[in-house]
Amino acid sequence: MSEPIHADQAPEPVGLYPHARKVGNLLFLSGVGPRKKGSKEIPGVTLNDRREIVSYNIEEQCHSVFQNVRYILEASGSNWENLVDVTVFLTNMKDDFPTFNKIYAEYFKDNQPCRTTVEVNALPTPIAIELKCIATIE
Repeated sequence: MSEPIHADQAPEPVGLYPHARKVGNLLFLSGVGPRKKGSKEIPGVTLNDRREIVSYNIEEQCHSVFQNVRYILEASGSNWENLVDVTVFLTNMKDDFPTFNKIYAEYFKDNQPCRTTVEVNALPTPIAIELKCIATIE
């Protein structure tokens, strides 16, 4: 049996899926971006009238996406220290990886889950980073 989870503080999913799904003592998070709940604005992103990215700040997006992951973990009965695997999607590896990697090291200095970082051509909303995570629930 699996249990879908919706976190009250996390931004609304952009499709028909839960924030996370609990299976046994594992928690699988859907892709998490830097959007804020109840807002169309994305931290660190400036859009034009066609909702295309004009400029963005990867540092602001990193802090926001990590906060959203934390919201989902806590709403699910888990916590930051229980993360065991993180897949990171960046839209600009060359320019953004050094900043992302520095910020990631600040957040994960005590807990060091497995990590894979890949560059993607685009994400479903005008963002530059998305995380896919697996955690345990004790």
